Amino acid sequence: MNVQKIMVIGAGQMGSGIAQVCAQAGYSVLLNDLKQEFVDRGLSVIKKNLNRQVEKERMTAQQMEEILNHLTPSTELTDAKDVDLIIEAAVENMEIKTKIFGQLDEIAPAHAILASNTSSLPITEIAAATKRPEQVIGMHFMNPVPVMKLVEIIRGLATADEVYQTIEDITKTLKKVPVEVNDFPGFVSNRVLMPMINEAIFTLYEGVATKEAIDEVMKLGMNHPMGPLTLADFIGLDTCLYIMETLHEGFGDDKYRPCPLLRKYVKAGWLGKKTGRGFYEYE
Repeated sequence: MNVQKIMVIGAGQMGSGIAQVCAQAGYSVLLNDLKQEFVDRGLSVIKKNLNRQVEKERMTAQQMEEILNHLTPSTELTDAKDVDLIIEAAVENMEIKTKIFGQLDEIAPAHAILASNTSSLPITEIAAATKRPEQVIGMHFMNPVPVMKLVEIIRGLATADEVYQTIEDITKTLKKVPVEVNDFPGFVSNRVLMPMINEAIFTLYEGVATKEAIDEVMKLGMNHPMGPLTLADFIGLDTCLYIMETLHEGFGDDKYRPCPLLRKYVKAGWLGKKTGRGFYEYE
């Protein structure tokens, strides 16, 4: 299948990053969000990222302009009427995602593939909100998208082989590495990562060590680029909690029970870097 026009839904950190790499690969990209100010913010982040590449002489100013010309702002879902692929990067909430997919199913052309950037929710359930479950697939990018190479590609129960192959090929054109994963809660990345972060929070909660010490052990002892508590702050503690709850509910196993300290921080509004405070304080 020939994909030329892509719509990215959600202009936040993930969505703007996905739109950027798609535009860099030469695709015509619609960046969609609920409000114009959200889209503008996403586009300004893309410009900032590309500007940095120009300053480092990794691309020319002309190349940057060409990439920006591939991007079109959008605030209406009806703009999906003539696209070949839609990548949804909205908030990690099943109700919101199924509503979006149900609407897209009505609007998007019959050949269009509907992909979700969900980090933990079942693709099969998202696909069930449409009349084209064979054309629904998971495309889980890593954060920050322009830098990280991995894309987990998740087949739903009904995902067609041709659709999987198309998405794998597109992922390679984005200069990313596709890895096929089956549809289980948390897939591979978050099923392994989040319990580690949760366990790090438990060690803090139980007074085993200070937050600095826990992060230092994992950085120096396990060669992780950043400690798990710092990483949790960067991901967002609300997102960490939501994924742990998805794992806990999906598997019904208490080893995925979210740490009470994580719940307390989220209730306090200490969500990490984005709110200026999580396990650490930020300017």
